[in-house]
Amino acid sequence: MRFKLLRRSPFCFAPLTLSSFGGFRDLTRLCAIGILACASLAGLLVVSASARSTDTGQTDPDARSLSLLVQEYLETEDAEKAGLALTEILRNPRADLAAVEASIRAGRPNEVEPVGLQPGVPVRVREQAYRYGLFVPPSYRPTKDYALVVCLHGAGFTGDAYLERWQTRLGEDYILACPTFLQGTWWRRQGEDLVLATIRAVRARYRVDPDRIFLTGMSNGGIGTLLIGVHHAPLFAGLAPMASGLDDVLFPFLENLRNTPVYLIHGLRDQVMPVELSRSIVKELKRLGYPFVYREHEHVHALAGGHFFPREELSDLVAWFGSRRREPLPKRVTVVRDATHLTAFGWVRIDATDRIAAFTENLIDNRDETIVNRVYAKLEAEIVAPNRIEVRTRLVKRYSVFLNRSLVDLSRPVTIVTDGRVSYEGPVVPSMETLLREARLRQDQQMLFPVLLTIPVENGP
Repeated sequence: MRFKLLRRSPFCFAPLTLSSFGGFRDLTRLCAIGILACASLAGLLVVSASARSTDTGQTDPDARSLSLLVQEYLETEDAEKAGLALTEILRNPRADLAAVEASIRAGRPNEVEPVGLQPGVPVRVREQAYRYGLFVPPSYRPTKDYALVVCLHGAGFTGDAYLERWQTRLGEDYILACPTFLQGTWWRRQGEDLVLATIRAVRARYRVDPDRIFLTGMSNGGIGTLLIGVHHAPLFAGLAPMASGLDDVLFPFLENLRNTPVYLIHGLRDQVMPVELSRSIVKELKRLGYPFVYREHEHVHALAGGHFFPREELSDLVAWFGSRRREPLPKRVTVVRDATHLTAFGWVRIDATDRIAAFTENLIDNRDETIVNRVYAKLEAEIVAPNRIEVRTRLVKRYSVFLNRSLVDLSRPVTIVTDGRVSYEGPVVPSMETLLREARLRQDQQMLFPVLLTIPVENGP
């Protein structure tokens, strides 16, 4: 976030305050003050590898059509077309788990796409048009995997404005995407959806390493980094919020960052977002024993005061990006959810709960007693021994476990213990339909699950 009068200053971001002291309602007022005071060589290769050759050396057309069907199913936004494609895949004589998984992992071959600065790239979210700025290194090659950094702007700025300031500083191994959203109010649900849509759009055109996607932002953008990051932690290799904070009623969601490291930067003399906001997050991450880096600087900008991102901190942050890779299938996961985020979280999902907090489209305006009292559902799952999973829950009525051969031996029985009771014990049956449906939902080649187990949670002693 940047002040209006800071538009010429390369690493100054306009302020907005999310107060841990006054809550989200004060955020709107402080944001307004800030603005006024400152101005995803593969597909065809898999087809060739998996297709049988005839005596004349021709490629088997059935294998080719299977690969194309899989890509059509994964990519189409038309639900009816997706359903027809799924039915055709399941009826295809060439379709088995190995062939379908190979097609999913390979994806469609990346085509030649524009490189360099690309401002104002259109993207649609809920039938509404948005834009993001994109930078692709001039040396980009569609056979190489690139890290993706998604940067969220602050109030009074746009993604294109941030694009110009960041692109020269990341190097040739990074693709940069900077979406634009409503004065940087990233705590709104459409802002969350825009970030996810931007990532999907970039991955559809360019070769992005799914284990090297980072989310960062300054001020308002830092708030968005934290909020979106905690709800979708398994997607990211790391989060880097700057000069930001979280309302303390949202601190339970920090537990979702068990496997997602955080790099925080905050100015000691920040007059807009008090440094105590980041210090309190650091204290909580330290209590949880989670990985983080905290950088507190004393730099003061002539126009922005202490509320900015100093150049001196940039090289260490970029080095941190370069050192991090996502762990897509950790043996232990923790997920805290409100009622509006009951989606897959790595290899688990909370499906049904007791009465818990439910966020509105605009979290700022919703501080009912369930949020004030931090009434959220929680699930912890750990693979404690081969084919044995132990789960602990709070306010959960039903949950799902997604499995693959990297997590368990699919040829042997699996035992799941929930809150001290055996809730499942028996064989697991891989399903091609499950594999495909989850792949379509997740759009992540590193998280492919042919097994889905749904577990009811027993209440009482």
